[in-house]
Amino acid sequence: MATIEINFNDDQLQNLLQSDDRLRQLLEAMLNQLLQAEMTEHVQATPNERTDTRRGYRNGSYRRGLTTRVGTLELEVPRDRAGTFQTDLFERYGRSEKALVLSFMDMYVSGVSTRKVKKITRTLCGREFSKSTVSKLCTDLDAQVRAWSERALDEQTFPFLLADALQVKVRREGAVRATTVLLAIGINEAGYREILGLEVAFGETGQAWQGFFRSLRQRGLRGVEFATSDAHEGLVEALERAFPGVVWQRCQAHFMRNVLDATPEQLRERMHEHLLAILQASTPEKARVAFEEAQALLEGKADKALAKLEAGFEDATAVLVLPKKYRRRLRTTNMLERFNEEIRRRERVVRIFPNVAAAWRLIGALSCEQHEVWSTSRRYLNMDAFFAWKATLEEPEAARRAA
Repeated sequence: MATIEINFNDDQLQNLLQSDDRLRQLLEAMLNQLLQAEMTEHVQATPNERTDTRRGYRNGSYRRGLTTRVGTLELEVPRDRAGTFQTDLFERYGRSEKALVLSFMDMYVSGVSTRKVKKITRTLCGREFSKSTVSKLCTDLDAQVRAWSERALDEQTFPFLLADALQVKVRREGAVRATTVLLAIGINEAGYREILGLEVAFGETGQAWQGFFRSLRQRGLRGVEFATSDAHEGLVEALERAFPGVVWQRCQAHFMRNVLDATPEQLRERMHEHLLAILQASTPEKARVAFEEAQALLEGKADKALAKLEAGFEDATAVLVLPKKYRRRLRTTNMLERFNEEIRRRERVVRIFPNVAAAWRLIGALSCEQHEVWSTSRRYLNMDAFFAWKATLEEPEAARRAA
């Protein structure tokens, strides 16, 4: 996919920022530029450009509105003479926006709305909603999200897996209750990222994680060699049961926080330096040497922190067995945490989901969109070195069996 640049000159930007409706106009201008850039990529030529690589010609544009949380945008959608140009801007943007609006609509028709909810739905869509309208929109969106969440995973293997959970507030059983959303990201054998699936559970328990991984396996998930997560006991046990022999990497970001929280305040900077030396070591052997140095220097001064460090050392340095090029991206669950932040940004608008279906719908729509972005972007990892490394491990085992 080509890199698309969006540009404004000083006068344009100044006018936009001085406008009373500046955010809506800024977004409108950016999306119009994006549509033009998509057309340039489609015909392989800028307006009036003469080139041998041209694959078509522009043919004007038509206006189309896009309802967003900052107002209705008036967009100029370009046409080409052959009528082959299509943009997925409206489908991608509309899916998550529709899920967000539906969350408000659910609240409204369920009788738990406030004047604020009523005002927001009217601002977003220009009217209020009947139960039949909500039902139809939910059916359409749910079908899209369900098709994504139930897709087969058996076309490729997924050597790398990351798992995490986040908590959202959902109104259920007559009260607002904390509800868990389980998420998993896989990196397939071609090196592309995929959001494998999500599940809404009533708590982050070992049983919930086992059920989630079981559903992924039933959809065809296989070939998991290396998994990264936090140290939740039920999650780790479920990983090991679902994927026997998997190498488990304890998220180093979580691990560092746990150790530093147990370190006396006056020694935290020094402990942080020792942790970096351990976790960023080039080999497991050098990591062990760095740990022993920390132990010798801090023994009797930070024993509680050292105990946590020793208990988690092997799991937090498991990534060091992999070729160096894979370590930075697999040593933490930061990739999944960043996606969780995007969910949080939308969830903060809703605050409390009116029911479990609304939570599944919005988070599922966002997951579906992110999945599309990753699958059409550049490859995340080159997997050649991983499979070469794996082959060197299998050779002695094959020779042993032959003997």
